[in-house]
Amino acid sequence: MASRALARAPTGKLSIAGHSMGGYVALEMMRQAPERIERLALLCTNAQPDPPESTQNRRRLMELAAKDFGAVVPALMPKLLSHAHRTDASMTATVERMARAVGMEAFMRQERAIIARIDSRPHLAAIRCPTLVVAARLDAIMPVPWPEEIASGIPGARLAIVEDSGHIPTLEQPAETTALLADWLS
Repeated sequence: MASRALARAPTGKLSIAGHSMGGYVALEMMRQAPERIERLALLCTNAQPDPPESTQNRRRLMELAAKDFGAVVPALMPKLLSHAHRTDASMTATVERMARAVGMEAFMRQERAIIARIDSRPHLAAIRCPTLVVAARLDAIMPVPWPEEIASGIPGARLAIVEDSGHIPTLEQPAETTALLADWLS
């Protein structure tokens, strides 16, 4: 994924932002082409390899997806959005539309890639570009200590914690998240 993204990106310097699995891809892009990355933003992600219990949960979700892909999002919703936002029909509908747009085959590929990811922690100290690390206070998938670990491992990284948000602060707290990203870009 990282190699394809780098090959398809415009030539020259890049500002890379990755959310969740996109953060894993962004970290791999950083390893493959550090000279091309001038800014890095990592949102609700972590640098650790997939722990065994998470791998087991992913495999169960993949089995469910193979039988009934439509059941995957309701199974994940309690971890994706904060409790307050799970009651917002518009927000849950947006998450469901996003999942349908990804589709079952891509979901399966993504889960296999997440399971196979490397431990990025030993590589964090080599990152030298301005880096923003965003955590969400109510994120049940990527608890705050994980992004904190990333920020503490990257020299000069800035950690921002979005309150009142679960795993998707771009959806749950869009104004605050956009302000953080705009500041990072400037």
